[in-house]
Formats: sequence, C-alpha cells, structure tokens
Amino acid sequence: MANYTLIGGDQKQYGPVTGEQLRQWIQDGRLNPQSQVKAESDAEWRPLSAFPEFADALAARAAARGAPPPLPAAAPPVPAGSSGLAITSLVLGILGPLTCGITALFGLILGVMALAKAKGGKSIAIAGVVVSAFFLLIMPLLLAMLLPALAAAKERAREISCLNNEKQLAIAVRMYAADNKDQYPPAATWCDAIRSFVGSEKVFQCPAGDPGKRCHYAYNAKLSGLDESKVDPNTVLIFETEGGWNASGGPELMLSHPRHTRGRILVVAFADGHVEAVTPSRLNTLRWDP
Repeated sequence: MANYTLIGGDQKQYGPVTGEQLRQWIQDGRLNPQSQVKAESDAEWRPLSAFPEFADALAARAAARGAPPPLPAAAPPVPAGSSGLAITSLVLGILGPLTCGITALFGLILGVMALAKAKGGKSIAIAGVVVSAFFLLIMPLLLAMLLPALAAAKERAREISCLNNEKQLAIAVRMYAADNKDQYPPAATWCDAIRSFVGSEKVFQCPAGDPGKRCHYAYNAKLSGLDESKVDPNTVLIFETEGGWNASGGPELMLSHPRHTRGRILVVAFADGHVEAVTPSRLNTLRWDP
C-alpha cells in the first residue's frame, strides 16, 4: 500500500501516512483539493486533486458541504494556428481583385498550409484556397478587359489636354491682337509673340507629341499681321504639326498620321477661338483663306 507525505495548514510536513489516513482527513475536512501531497514514488509535490485515487473522497466531502464537485481537468486547448492561417487565407483571397491578384497568391499559399495543419473544421481553409485560386485564374481575363479601357482613357486624356492647349493658344493670339491694334501676330515669330500671354511653355506641347520638340502646333501663315475684324471666324488659326518653334504654313504642315483616338482625330483651333477634334475626312472642308 502506497504511503504519502503532506504539507499541513501550518506549512509543516507530515507523514508518511497511508491512503486510508488521507481519506479520513479529507472526510474530517482537514485536507482540501489544493493541499500539497507527495507519494513516496513522486519527486514533486502535487495538489491532492491531482491524485485520481482520492477523487471519490473529495467529491463526497464536497457533496456533504453542499458545494459542487471539483471540475474535471480541462482538455488542452486546440492550437489556433491553422484556424488563423485559414481566416487570413480567405481575407487575402477576397482582397485579390483590389491588389491585382498579389494578395490572392499569398492567400492560396496560406490556405494550403492551413489545410495541411488542420485536423478538423477545414471549411474556412478550403474557402480560402478556392477564393484565392478563383481570383488568380480570372485575373488575366480581368486584366485583358481592363488594360484596353485604361489605354483608351489615357489616350482620351491626351486628346483633351491637346484641345485645352490649342484653346489657350487661340486665346493668347486674340489677346495679342487686342494689344496690337487688332492685328494677328506675324507668322515667322508667332510663338515668341504670344509667349507672354501663355502661362507656361508646356501649353505649346501636345502630350502625345515628340517630347524633344519645343512646340507641336503650327500657325496659319495666311493670317500673319491681318486685322482680326477682316478674318472669317471659321478660318483655321492653329493646328497640329510634327513640331517646331514658330512653325507656320498651311495644310501641307498638317499631321499625316493623327496623334489621337488611334489615328482618327486632329485638333484644330479657329479664328474665333473655338477648338474642334477633326477627323481626316473633314480636312478638305477646312477654311484656310481669311
């Protein structure tokens, strides 16, 4: 029969005593589940409740006192690592469309890792893998649909910028005329003549033009020095050309390959200051003579 040593309420050691003696002391209320006890085969002290052989005596004592019996030892917690990986995988997969598939790639990797670690409840991990893989598969299709739209938007933005540039140049020409007895600037130096009426030299450059050229627009040479009141308002004033500071002339300087809307649009400013996006089919109808 095993013998035990115990630490009393006065913090002194007692024993060795038999198991029957310990049962009696439990019944008498001299010992409780937290009392420190060591069997003769043990190297460390343990609470009395850790000895299965005294569980019935402790339960009987608790019942006699009207208290609930001691709870059984709690099961060890299940590691949450795999669950955390699964949730992270699902979230990264959902964010895939917002990050061009980058988070979906990591979501797929974490989802596979969560499946490998999970011992049960794999539904979240499976969902993370499926969502991430889905967005990775459709991402090329989304990009194929999105890139042309982005390219078209960029091209449209350049066209609008070019329209605004010519509008500002046309206004600058009219401002020059107002300060010079209503006469248009000379063709040979028109850029220099209106430079002070333009906020920045960037206005002379089309976003779609050769960045090495200082100016991408030409001036209708037939308007050189003319009285503004004697010029038909629908006469071409400024138009797109290959480039060159103070470039002037007529239709021969027009771009042979339009810069905008995939080669279908040229930007032209008229004597009254309005600007139009003109198709090549309309070039023959433009008025060049004042």
